Amino acid sequence: MVAGSRIVDRQDSFVRHIVRLAALCLTASMGLRAQQPPPAAAPGFDPAALERELAEFNKKPDTPGTGPYAALKEEAASLPDHVIYRPADLAGLGKLKLGVLAWGNGACSNDGAGARMHLAEIASHGYLVIANGRIRSGPGAPPGLWQPPRPAADGSLPPPQTEAADLTRAIDWALVENKRAGGPYFGRIDPRQIAVSGWSCGGIQALRIAADARVRTVVIHNSGIFGQGMNHMPGMDLGKDALQKIHTPIIYILGGPTDIAYANGMDDFKRIEGVPAAVANLDIGHGGTFLQLNGGAAASVAVSWLDWQLRGDKRAASRFVGEHCGLCQDKRWTLQRKGFGPEQ
Repeated sequence: MVAGSRIVDRQDSFVRHIVRLAALCLTASMGLRAQQPPPAAAPGFDPAALERELAEFNKKPDTPGTGPYAALKEEAASLPDHVIYRPADLAGLGKLKLGVLAWGNGACSNDGAGARMHLAEIASHGYLVIANGRIRSGPGAPPGLWQPPRPAADGSLPPPQTEAADLTRAIDWALVENKRAGGPYFGRIDPRQIAVSGWSCGGIQALRIAADARVRTVVIHNSGIFGQGMNHMPGMDLGKDALQKIHTPIIYILGGPTDIAYANGMDDFKRIEGVPAAVANLDIGHGGTFLQLNGGAAASVAVSWLDWQLRGDKRAASRFVGEHCGLCQDKRWTLQRKGFGPEQ
């Protein structure tokens, strides 16, 4: 138990450093750096400390997830610049078809292993999860410590390392593989089970392609679209009008009022019309629970949402609907919902 606690402490410390970078980028993008000091949730960025924490976290093994299908991560030559998370034993799926989740990374980075524990947890429940980028941190990464994008010395923001179109490429590839005779995914993917998701800047990437007719649900973590005139950050230049193009149920999983994306995400939720929408807040800040063992509480909620929306799982649905829904009674979470009918 003590050893496990040390691992979680190191992971949480790593997240705090990533959050500091994200906060600096977001604060700059809103044009606030010259007018006011950084918010309390965004202490000064310490590159040396980040490097130390990255080195510690990178030593930790991958997790196979808690679902019935132990997961692995890998890269495929036929899909450059993406990282795949999937059940290790595809034959063990039996008649179950894989759902597909296309994932955008925090800071729109090209480290497809940055949320590896979260993504492996989802994959272990019978999903093919495809993240933008390459394996640049943790097990399987090339020698040398990968550095996340960071502001330049003059405060200018770096260009995004990935783009929303990378999520579309992931979906395209999966559906081609489903029809490729002799391939490992031949006949194993359900094209009606397509979802997009992402963290922070990656959540904006997911919102950008949410209008794709193949997408059946959207999961947005610690993210939301900036109001008009507020954003100057490359890769996050998406207008609120994009919310009117969403044609599927959507959930925002936010980190509460200390999450720097909280106001944007809550505003998105209020503006969404015509489709069922939910927002679940866990008071943990912008870093969420991504680097906790098996992705922590946020990964569990994401899995339940996917199982409900893509597979019609009634037990999973009970976490979100009904007067006594699971998240309604879980004191850690605050749930708001609309558009699900009388049962909400």
